[in-house]
Amino acid sequence: MTQPLSICLDNLTVNFDDRFQLNNINWAINSDQHWVITGANGSGKSALAAVLAQAGESVSGSITGLPDKVAIVSFEAQAELIAEELKKDDADIMDVISEGTPVQEILHNGETNPELVTELVEKFGLQALMDRSFRKLSTGESRKMMLIRALASQPDLLVLDEPFDGLDANTLEMLQEYLASLVETIPMVMVLNRFDEFPEFITHIAYVDQGELKHQIDRNDKQAYSELYQLLHLKTTDLQVPPSDPETSIPALDPEQPLVRLNGINIKYDGKAIIEDLHWTIERNQHWQLSGPNGSGKTGLLSLITGDHPQCYVNDIFVFGFQRGNGESIWQIKQYIGYVSTALQWEYRVGTGLRNVIISGFYDSIGLYSKCTDRQRQIADQWLELLGMSDRADQPFNKLSYGDQRLLLIARAMVKHPPLLILDEPCLGLDDMNRQLVLALIEKICSGSETSVLYVNHHAEDKIEGIDHYLALEKRDSAE
Repeated sequence: MTQPLSICLDNLTVNFDDRFQLNNINWAINSDQHWVITGANGSGKSALAAVLAQAGESVSGSITGLPDKVAIVSFEAQAELIAEELKKDDADIMDVISEGTPVQEILHNGETNPELVTELVEKFGLQALMDRSFRKLSTGESRKMMLIRALASQPDLLVLDEPFDGLDANTLEMLQEYLASLVETIPMVMVLNRFDEFPEFITHIAYVDQGELKHQIDRNDKQAYSELYQLLHLKTTDLQVPPSDPETSIPALDPEQPLVRLNGINIKYDGKAIIEDLHWTIERNQHWQLSGPNGSGKTGLLSLITGDHPQCYVNDIFVFGFQRGNGESIWQIKQYIGYVSTALQWEYRVGTGLRNVIISGFYDSIGLYSKCTDRQRQIADQWLELLGMSDRADQPFNKLSYGDQRLLLIARAMVKHPPLLILDEPCLGLDDMNRQLVLALIEKICSGSETSVLYVNHHAEDKIEGIDHYLALEKRDSAE
């Protein structure tokens, strides 16, 4: 059985050579738990794992309960061993280039079980390399040696950072089976990017983002596990925003003209100014965040752009090639806009399947009442793949979670690649996990399409990667 273990990270902040910082980490690891740390590249996964091996400089908070013997396998630990080997060349006063330490000497270092070393060397197929210098091993061979050394030390805690990288298929299968045989005796913490690599024995998952431990879930919590899978999928997938359908594309705009130009805009209700003398231009391929408290005029400003505000014709508004008030119809304006809001989600209460929800975006309808083309169906399936929902294409929309519905409606709004995508408080009513899912999808759209995103929210500090233009409205005293 495993030794009693109770590691506690309490509001821990750790610096890593001023290059990276983990912030306010609260985490507990117990004897009967095996964890995976996951997250996007650069999120801090490896840093969090390294903290368990006492790496980094503690700035504040505490870590208690670390066992005496922690074994870690990581690219950083591998690099440190290589650096130690290279120092031997610098220290050689006879100017004789060192051959480096043989693998056998590194493995039989007094801290490992000799019989277990022999067994693992055979399992990993390193018998022929025991007399070779460590520095002459290939990347895969050196990774195998690091794994053997860690496993043969019979640690109280085993920390494995991407242990399956660089291993051939046979070795990968063998290692997974061997680790599974240790679950009753050694608690494990693994850093992994891919959900399909999570071993069956993993009990808990920690999700790290931008140096913070955002989520900790029990693997048996099926809904939380599914949501975390989607979030990691959106953050790490190489899939790009699917293309539009040329047959249903909207009329081209003049590339020399802005999408939106508002000159000296005023909005008044009962003689009280909500917005006064506002000038705002949205150029093609610009992404904007519009923020402000309730009553600051965000909704009114949006409705001037969409053509729904009664004061459109008393203001100087140029949108999508039209100067408002010159005979254009509201539908000529709206064809260039994708729109998602909580109100739309309330209206979209149909039981149609997820694929058809996305396809309905080609027809600007709530539900699908026209026969779709093969191309439209293909594009909808590409969106489902991007969202991590391919296996739910025919599931009824009204049976989805609130957060998944919001993701589908954003895909529906984007399916025609409108020049402007307006996301009006898209995270309203969402819990933290679903909020991050929506923000991850917005980031994907910002980075992978020519659609300009207008993200509307209350908080100017709630920034999204890819959005670098900001308009913050303030509530006027006269409007209170």
